[in-house]
Parts: sequence; structure tokens; C-alpha cells
Amino acid sequence: MPTRTRFTTWRPLATVIVAVLMAAFLTPAVAHGAPRESRPLYSYTNAIREAVWVDTGLDGDGDGKTDRVAADIVRPREPARQHRKIPVIMDASPYYSCCGRGNESQKKTYDASGDVVQMPLFYDNYFVPRGYAFVGVDLAGTNRSDGCVDVGGRSDIQSAKAVVDWLNGRARAYTTRTGNVRATATWTNGRTGMIGKSWDATIANGVAATGVKGLKTIVPISGISSWYDYYFQQGAPLHDSGPDWLSDYVDSPDARARCAAVQQKIVDGAPRTGDRTPFWTERDYVKDAAKVRASVFLVHGMQDLNVRTKHFGQWWDALARHGVERKIWLSQTGHVDPFDYRRGAWVDTLHRWFDHELLGYDNGVDREPMADIERHPDQWVTSKVWPPRGTATTTLRPAAGTQDGVGTLGLTPGSGTETYTDDPSHSETDWAAHIDTPTSDKAGFVTRPLTHDLRLSGSSKVTITATPTTATAHLSAVLVDLGPDTIRDYADAAEGITTLTDRSCWGASTSGDSGCFKNTAAKTADVDRTVFSRGWADLGTYASPGKGVPLTPGKAYTITVDLAATDHVVPAGHRLALIVAGTDKDLIDPPADKPTLTLDLSRTSARVPLLGGAPAFARATSGTAPASPPVTRPSGVGDPSGARRVPGDTGLG
Repeated sequence: MPTRTRFTTWRPLATVIVAVLMAAFLTPAVAHGAPRESRPLYSYTNAIREAVWVDTGLDGDGDGKTDRVAADIVRPREPARQHRKIPVIMDASPYYSCCGRGNESQKKTYDASGDVVQMPLFYDNYFVPRGYAFVGVDLAGTNRSDGCVDVGGRSDIQSAKAVVDWLNGRARAYTTRTGNVRATATWTNGRTGMIGKSWDATIANGVAATGVKGLKTIVPISGISSWYDYYFQQGAPLHDSGPDWLSDYVDSPDARARCAAVQQKIVDGAPRTGDRTPFWTERDYVKDAAKVRASVFLVHGMQDLNVRTKHFGQWWDALARHGVERKIWLSQTGHVDPFDYRRGAWVDTLHRWFDHELLGYDNGVDREPMADIERHPDQWVTSKVWPPRGTATTTLRPAAGTQDGVGTLGLTPGSGTETYTDDPSHSETDWAAHIDTPTSDKAGFVTRPLTHDLRLSGSSKVTITATPTTATAHLSAVLVDLGPDTIRDYADAAEGITTLTDRSCWGASTSGDSGCFKNTAAKTADVDRTVFSRGWADLGTYASPGKGVPLTPGKAYTITVDLAATDHVVPAGHRLALIVAGTDKDLIDPPADKPTLTLDLSRTSARVPLLGGAPAFARATSGTAPASPPVTRPSGVGDPSGARRVPGDTGLG
């Protein structure tokens, strides 16, 4: 398939025409040449605030009427008076009333007429004065919308897609939830950008994967790309509950009363066996990446243990295969919005991104590096493309060492075996802390101290051949940087930030909706080692990642475990480690049995994306480098939280 040109701009004759139109109709203050930046020319205080209910065409709650979803709109009054049409920024969310959005858990509030007073987050405060409309959509089954939550399925996605269709004249909307007075979107040019964090970002991914016309860009922050991979990885359960719990969590009170049938369908469609079912296929957006028309500005925390980084890795790779225009930010945080770890740069970049993608401004954002990566707290580097050119998959081989369970990692195939017993009371932090000590719960393999930096960018895979003693077994594989560093404390409840008491303002305010938000700072930890990539699997899925079977004790099985995407530099003087173990406490659930597994090292390997490939690894592991002190005690971040997680901004998410 031919690839599309990265970043669409309007060219030759069209460029001249559009430049004139933009200057004349969108940004009247620009006197000379094509505009490069939208300016806060319009009154936020006098903005039009209205609500419409968009017909989704679905009857999710089975009441005999098609469902309507509520879309709250804030848009500048002046362009409408002058018959200027404006673009839309949209956030479709299940959290506007149940749980809140952002670091301060803001919810929508309304006046006596039912029009929105407070719209959560800064998007309306900042962008409405600059000539954009902001639309906040309540997913079906939440807040003021009809229908039922189906956790990433047809109803969730259609909730937002229908609004994009309405903005482009292809769907019906009404001025009330039950009335027949039609509402039309004559004020917009239909050019829409979707944004949001977590579940909201997931909806943006899913709507883009429909190929809907009019959706020009999405900005998914910590978004899910396949719901199966939110609840399982290769059959291993990642959470102690299923999507039925999540739908009940966000359903509005009246939706809970009318959505029992949908809730039962979720239970039936998503069994806790870990098997892939049609339910999960419907909620896999990666398979539909070829349909994506919108550009994608993807943002994710590399230590996000809620929406784990496999989601951005597989989505990014699929978009790349199909030539989708894209940009990426990767932070050291967990499940955190960039507004709360790089606020000024984020608002500036997002502003230029929307100006380019929705207004067509030639502001240079398309010529900037594709990737921004946080290498140390508040210290960022860029890559022209991501993964960087010169990155090559390199096969690393574990080998037995002089002590049981303490082996080596290199380019030469190993031989022999290593044995460990699953201990569900231990986690990756325990394994890494005792990497140089024989313990019964893990097998570790370590390079010598590096003489040069090693950069890993992208997704890794670990192929394991193991013989279990029981009929069930779960596997964990992690990559560890052994050496001292200061990192964001991603295992803390705030996942790498501290919320301060002072505020900064990012847009205009009204008495009911402030554009000022609490500032944050990096919360850091001094560590002796950093787990930077992880993967898990049920060994019973060795033949098919979508179907688990009982194991035969004493029989060898081979499985390839996908590790989460990352961009990490192991510095000279540090060591790179691969650890293979059983249950990763609080990150996967244990199997029914407590197996002992014997690894066949001759048939076990890790394929990692190294800048410079195998020659870079050989160079970095040759010669003599000053070694970091051996890691013999726990130090640094704590164990990952075992709290029930939801893909959102609340304390549970």
C-alpha cells in the first residue's frame, strides 16, 4: 500500500487561496501573509453555551427508541454573527459526572437552562477565544445521555462518531433529550480534532479507526488500543475484575436501571478465562488502523501500569505500517496528563498542532522532530523519527552463570537450564533488587558493565522454552537497567508528580469556569535499578495467544512474550538485565497452581530494538567499564499499586 505524505498541508494554488481565506475569515488581526498562530481575539465570557442531543442510530437500552447522546458546546459568539465557520475540538468521555476529569477531578456543571457552566480542563478556556469550538460529549449511558455503556464497543464509539457526523451534516441532533426540534451545526466547517486521556483517548482511537470523514486529527493521551490488552496479556489476567465492573462504575443511575441486558452481554462476552472472543475483536482498534484518516499525536507515560505501554506500541506500529501522519511524546510518568508534567511546552505544542491540523496554518510543527522523550525528570530529548533510524532488532541470549539463577546475557547462544518456582508474593521490584543473588523465584541474566550507552527504542519480544510441573503457569519477563539514577516515582500514588497549592492560568475564565489550575512538580526517587519494559503471558496460550489450554506437567513448551514499548538508555557503567519469573505481584493475577518451571536456555532469547543493533551491543559489552555497586537491597520505587484501576483520572485510575 502506498504511504501517505507525512503531515497534510494545502499546496500550490490551494495554498494561496487558503492563505487569503484564513487571513480574511479566521484571524482578522493578521494583516500580512498567511497566519501562523490563532490568537485570543474572541470573548470567552460571551461565548455561546448550548447543548444538543445527537441521535446515534442505535437502541442500546432496548426501549424502542434510538439513543441520543448529549453534546455540550462552548463556541465563540463573534464568528457566528459574521457567518464564519470554525473547527471543533472534542472530548468524548464517560467521566463528566461520575468521576471528573483532570488532576483536580473537575465535573461538568450546568445553569438553570441546562447549558454547561463549567467544562472540565483547559481546552475551552484556551481554545474558544482563539476561534475554536469545544464539544464535550457524554458517552451513551453516562451523565445526560441515553443508551448504555458497553466499554469500548459499538455504543461507546458510535457515541462520538455520531457527533462527528452531525458536525459534518450527516446525522440528526435535537435541542432536547426527548423533543423533536432539530439542531443543526451551521456554525462549523466540520473539521474536528478529538482529544482526551485514558478512556477518552481510547474513544478517539476507536473513532479514528472507523475512518469517519471530518475527523482530521486525534490526540490520545494514555489511550487503550485494544481492550483485550487492558484486561489480559496473552491469557494472563492483568486486573481482578472485568469490563462489567467498569461499565457499572460509570453508568448513570438511570442507565443502571435499564441496562441489565447489556451488562449481562458484557459478562457473557468477556469470560475471565483470558480467551479472545468476538467481544474483544469488536474492541480491537489496531486491526482497523488501515482505515485511519486522521493524523495522530500520541502521548503516553513509559511507566504507565494502568493503560500499559503495549497499547501505544502496537497502535504506533500499526499506524506506521499504513502511513498515518503521527507525532509522539513519551514521559517517565505513569498514568499522567502532559498538562501536569510539562505544562507550558504542552499547551504551546498542542496549540500549534491544532492550528496546523484544523486551521491549515503553516507553523512548522510538521517539520519538528517526530518524538519528544523524557530521559530524566524534566529533561527531554527529541528524535527526528521514532524509533530512531539505525534501530535494529537484536537477539540477546541468556546463559547459565556460576550461581543458580544468576546468569549472563550476550550475543552467544547459551546452554543448560535454570529453574524457578512461582511466588505470587513477590514482584518485579523484588526480583530486580536481588538480581545478583540466587533466589528460588526468578531466573536473572545480566550483561557485564557497559562501556558505552545502549538505547532501546520500541517493543521487545522474549521467546521462552519452559517445562512446568503443573497444569497452569503464568510467565513474566522484564528488562532492567541496573545502576543508580534519579527517576520519576511512578509507583507513588500520583505516579510521578506532586500537586502544588499555587495556580497558573491557561486561558480565559468566568465566574463558573476558571482557566487557572494547580501547578505540579516532578516527584522523584533515587534508585539502584529501573524496570523499563515488561510482558506477561499464560503459558497455556503457547499455541494460540487467544486460547489457553491445560499444560502437561513435564512437557516443554515454547512461547513468545510481547514486552511493552519503551525508549530507554542504559548508560555506560550500568548493566542490562533480563529476568524471567512467574507472577508479577499486583501486575498480573497468579495461576491456579504454584508451578516450578525449568527454562531451556538454548531455546530462550530476547529480541530487543537497539540503536546500532548487534554491533552496538558488542561494542558496549566489550572492554572494561567501571561497575556500579552490586544491587543487594531494595532501594527506590515501591511495589506497583494493587489498587483496582480504571482507565481514567480518578484516584482509582
